Amino acid sequence: MEPRPTGRAQPELLGGPISVEPRINDRIRVPEVRLVGPGGEQVGIVRIEDALRLAEEADLDLVEVAPMARPPVAKLMDYGKFKYESAVKAREARKNQTQTVIKEMKLRPKIDTHDYETKKGHVVRFLKEGDKVKITIMFRGREQSRPEMGARLLQRLAEDVVDLGFVESAPKLDGRNMIMVLGPHKKKADFKAERAERAGRPAKGDSSESADAPAPAQAPADADADQHADADQPVVADQPATEAAPAAEAAAAKAPTKTAAKAPAKTAAKKTAAKKTAPAGNS
Repeated sequence: MEPRPTGRAQPELLGGPISVEPRINDRIRVPEVRLVGPGGEQVGIVRIEDALRLAEEADLDLVEVAPMARPPVAKLMDYGKFKYESAVKAREARKNQTQTVIKEMKLRPKIDTHDYETKKGHVVRFLKEGDKVKITIMFRGREQSRPEMGARLLQRLAEDVVDLGFVESAPKLDGRNMIMVLGPHKKKADFKAERAERAGRPAKGDSSESADAPAPAQAPADADADQHADADQPVVADQPATEAAPAAEAAAAKAPTKTAAKAPAKTAAKKTAAKKTAPAGNS
């Protein structure tokens, strides 16, 4: 019994993944190609066998660069080097490109003055960084019947930040909300460049200033020593010598010397030795 046909393709009939790589060398299945030399010179229309022979003689690859042309265009090149250079260029392009970011700030029609200033500060920061800002006015309850309140609030905000951004999308109602988009005057790439420049400028400025600035004049060493000596030591001028002498004698009397401390111990040792030898002598 034969299987009933279905609308889906059978797995064994499915082809492989579509390759984005160009066909090279023996994979080129056309009778003739328009050949381009390694330096970009036009060789003309040649048979595929002749093109492969020229590629082998020049130790290069035959790469199909325009498969949709009639006949297809093929070029002699080092395919490995070409792929490496293409990857490097793509990486550099991704590094230099900037992604557009849209920040969002939500307000209420009856927002307080302090809250408005806080929200406006965030909008100013976003615009300075080069980001777009989506302003959303949320209407609730009876506020939906007064859309002019939201329009006035958006107009006020646009006027407050006119130096940093412009109205990219005019205010419009979207359900129960009113939306306006502000765009920055400065691009994000310019902001990153300025930030990097500010980060590197202080170090350069300090080095140049320290190199160019003259060395500060130093006072003579004797004068500095005299000043420190005068500042650290107390002044005891006109002190009579008679007052200093008794103080020195009292300090010497309070501090016993090592000799005085050892004398009692030696005397006690001699007495003990005499007592031990006395009985032996008497007998």
